[in-house]
Amino acid sequence: MNRSTGARLCATAVVGALSLALLTGCSDSGSDDTKGSGGNGKTYSKAELDKLLIAQGDVDGYKVEPVEDSLKSDKKKLKGDEKCLPLIYVMSGLAPTDAPAEANTMASQEKKPSDAASKSVEDLAEGEIEDAMAEALNADVTVVALSSYEGDGASEAFKKVSEAVKDCSGGFEVSDGGEPTKMTKVAEEDAVGAGGDETLAFVTTGEMDAEAGQTGTVHTQVVRHGNTLASYFTMNIGAMMSEKQYKVPAPVVDAQAGKLK
Repeated sequence: MNRSTGARLCATAVVGALSLALLTGCSDSGSDDTKGSGGNGKTYSKAELDKLLIAQGDVDGYKVEPVEDSLKSDKKKLKGDEKCLPLIYVMSGLAPTDAPAEANTMASQEKKPSDAASKSVEDLAEGEIEDAMAEALNADVTVVALSSYEGDGASEAFKKVSEAVKDCSGGFEVSDGGEPTKMTKVAEEDAVGAGGDETLAFVTTGEMDAEAGQTGTVHTQVVRHGNTLASYFTMNIGAMMSEKQYKVPAPVVDAQAGKLK
């Protein structure tokens, strides 16, 4: 990464092509009344899914709290290529296909103050400022979403995501009522943490600065546990700034899988 553009790219990553507000939007869809048994396990109501989600104290080193209102978006406003909508939805903290019930939460990695953070901005050189910004933002933020289906609904929804990863490998555009965000590549990657009946992980590359040719990656994992899908969407702005590798955090996946057993 060009050192002189680090701060600008950080801002771009936050509010532009890889905007957390866009890609971790959520909705309050899903009924509180849907219960019953499906073809492979229990079908949960939204109230039950809320209780099954990880909560504060379930994952060491992570703060777990509801997704902020400012980060929520309306599923009806999310627009993109039809074949890529399952990806767009799971990357927005939503069920990949219509589900009787869904719920989500956010797990943010807790960080200890760095040495650079103890210095005043005036005492930092340009490169140190950019390093300090990247370090301050070097934390995994993961939206965890659960969706429950009847019959073969969960298997079909998982299949839709798998197909979309292949069909949208060349990239896609998505908008949330504003300027479209351009994703340039989608590719499968190795999954982390505890698995389920089916597991799929993929990395999506998006434009951070089109003119400078700068890109960044975000990571998603979808796991089917019987009639329930658990999806994990992770973004790390600091890692993107410093071009460091990161993935969906395994402790979050393990903690959520443990609550679905």
